This record gives sequence, C-alpha cells and structure tokens, in this order.
Amino acid sequence: MRTALTSLLALGLILGFVPTAGASESTPSGASNTNSSSISIAMTRDYDGRNLKVRRKLSENSAYTRYQATYKSGDLKICGILIEPKGKGPFPMVVLAHGYIDPKVYVTGQGFRREQDWLPRNGYGVLHVDYRNHACSDKDPKNDVNMRLGYAEDVINAGLAIRGSDIPWIDNERVAVFGRSMGGGVTYQALAIAPGVFDAAITYASVSSNAADNFNRWQRNNYDIGNKILAKYGEPKQNPDAWRQMSSRNYFFRITEPVLSFHGTADDTCEISWARATKRALDAAGVENELVEYKGAGHYFYGPWNNSIKRVGAFLDKHLA
Repeated sequence: MRTALTSLLALGLILGFVPTAGASESTPSGASNTNSSSISIAMTRDYDGRNLKVRRKLSENSAYTRYQATYKSGDLKICGILIEPKGKGPFPMVVLAHGYIDPKVYVTGQGFRREQDWLPRNGYGVLHVDYRNHACSDKDPKNDVNMRLGYAEDVINAGLAIRGSDIPWIDNERVAVFGRSMGGGVTYQALAIAPGVFDAAITYASVSSNAADNFNRWQRNNYDIGNKILAKYGEPKQNPDAWRQMSSRNYFFRITEPVLSFHGTADDTCEISWARATKRALDAAGVENELVEYKGAGHYFYGPWNNSIKRVGAFLDKHLA
C-alpha cells in the first residue's frame, strides 16, 4: 500500500478514522436529522469495498479491452466498466466518477468517453463507476433526498475494491480518482470522508463544494425532490449547521491526496466562482492542489481538452509513479 494510506493509519490515532474501519468521532449535534447526508457522520461509517469481478468482455481493440464489472459497496452491488490496457501490467488504476446523467436514461459506462479512451492508451487501467440507481447497479430509493452522498460511498468503495483486488493486471498500490461535474463534487466528498483511499485526485468542471450552491442551482427548482430536501433539512439560512455538514469544503483539512482541478471561465453550468472558492478552501486547509483555468472555455472543454489531458497524464505519472 502506498505511503498516503499507510500514513493515514497513524493519522487515524488523531482523527479517529481509518478508511476500512469505523471511527470514534463523536456524533455532531442534530445528527438525528442529518445522519443520511452529513459528511461528519459519513466519516464514522465502515467502508469495505470488495469483490471486484469481471463479468463479461464487452469489446476489444489494439489498445485495450473493455469489460462489464461489479463490486460491492456496503450492501449494494455496483456495476461499472473495467478497462484493461494492452501490454505488460500490472497497471495503475483510475476510478472515474461521472457527471449527472438522468438515471432513467443512463447506460453503463456513460460519460468520460474521451478519458475512457485516452487513459488505457497511455497505460492506465480504468474503473468507471455506475453509481447506485444507475444501469444495473442496485437501487437506493433515499439517495436523492440524502443529497446523493451515496455516490461518494460508491466511489470510496470502488477504490477499496481495487485495493483489495486479486485481478492480476491491476496494480492495487497505485489508485487515483477522476471526477467530472457532479462527479467532481463526489470526488471532494470521497477525499474528505475517506482520506488515503486514493493516491491522487483530478476534477473537471466540478460542482460547488458548498451543498447550498448546488441545491439552489438544481434541486430547489425540482419541486418534488426540492421540497423533500427542505422538509428534511430546512432552508440553508435557517439550519446552517446541517448544510455545513453536507459541504465537503468544511472537511478539506482531512484530505491527504494532491488535487489537480480544471475549469473553464465561461462555464455556464458550474460557475468559475465555485472552482475559485474551492481552491481557496483547499489552500486554507493546506492541501496540495492546483486549479487550471481555461479562459473562455465552457463546461465540456471542447477547445482545451487536449491540453488538459496532457496535464492529467503528467500529474498521474508523477503521483502514481
């Protein structure tokens, strides 16, 4: 296991947390009303991602082979796409946390199309996570009202399932996480909840690390789910403690992994101001991080993607060496 995870064992004596075992942190006040979505409560849970299995081969080309795979995330079976590069392994691994796609229309492996091709062509294995409620993954009917914190659990457990895998071409000592849009927010949650599971992290065009920002942009106007969230947690201004506990930036002090973030200044889906606020919070917490801004770029990086992925490759080469 790499240094980051080993160091976390010592850090656990201070923080009361180890990624595969329950923590001894006290339950914050009001937890009975927030225990399904609170990051501070999530930090005390057990994470035991396991049983990563190849189910069937989907396709093959000269550079890589794609498989349908499953693993266990708590009591749930989670599906995904596992990609094996051609060549001599074992290969360092990247867990992909995709952006929002309506689960009703989502198909396995959707999202990260360019990265799913580039990474294995450059020597990185991939596990693209189909979160709970997506494709053939098991259902969690409370996930939306729980502010989708279950997605972070699925990503944490993907990392742990890779760490514990006996698949011979997987290097379970070198694992990164890469999140896009909503998946960027999922990545920050995962890093704060379970530091040391990953060795490095990358985000593209991330949502805000402040839960109220995301709620106000999307769920508030989705009246069915928005009303349920407000009934459970109250307005952000009326119950600020609950909303702070749902915001990953308030727990960045726990992050042990280096973080590389990318954002377009013309992103009209996820504001550049969100990325800058997240950068300030990472800096204040002492996290090794870099924010790369692309002037005039929108949410999908159509122009600067080639530059961004080269930077991603250099970052992974450095931190998964």
